[in-house]
Amino acid sequence: MSDPLPRLRALCLALPEVTEKLGHGEPTWFVRKVFVSYADRHHDDRVAFWCAAPPGVQEALVAARPDRFFRPPFVGGRGWLGVWLDVEQDWAELEEIVTDAYGMIAPEKLVALLGT
Repeated sequence: MSDPLPRLRALCLALPEVTEKLGHGEPTWFVRKVFVSYADRHHDDRVAFWCAAPPGVQEALVAARPDRFFRPPFVGGRGWLGVWLDVEQDWAELEEIVTDAYGMIAPEKLVALLGT
């Protein structure tokens, strides 16, 4: 399996006014505040990302596909979603998840740009 970081980075940086910085030693993407954080063997031996998610999404995806999704430490209690990147994933679905995360955090004027 190839390194998922470049692909995740491309998804995040394609969104309006996103910046990348290190957060807790990992690549993290911001649109004013954090919306996606990479997790390379953070508290375990797996590669994943954590992201903001609309209400109910974390619970639904973790229940339906625990082999692909999980409740991340620290931010899982706020509804954030964990996405395993060391398993086969549907990158079109991951693009939607990243875009939804952006929509949860970005100012409305930036979210409106997604529809244009």
